[in-house]
Amino acid sequence: MNYIKHLTGFYGKVAQDSTLNPTHINLYLALFQFWNFNRFRNPVSISRDEVMRISKIYSKATYHKCLKQLHSLGYIDYQPSYNPFKGSFVVMLDFAGELKLIGKKKGRDVNI
Repeated sequence: MNYIKHLTGFYGKVAQDSTLNPTHINLYLALFQFWNFNRFRNPVSISRDEVMRISKIYSKATYHKCLKQLHSLGYIDYQPSYNPFKGSFVVMLDFAGELKLIGKKKGRDVNI
């Protein structure tokens, strides 16, 4: 996993998506950190309290709303457990392949 290419692809996708706000991005980056700690293996087991703490989201309603929106918009695959003793799972989708050639700069191809 090339996390730089992944994050570049993610931000390229975010730049074109007018439905996301900074809360979605903070939540995604918190989930990305969990994925990183899991050595980029899917699925990732998450703890709501930990993800909320890292993403600086203080409302459970906002957390669940943003998580479901990230799922429905194709940024993650959210698999809720509905069990308070068992964590939910998130599959982080690969955005490294979403880099698009945008032009040439000084005779070289530039990807973002």
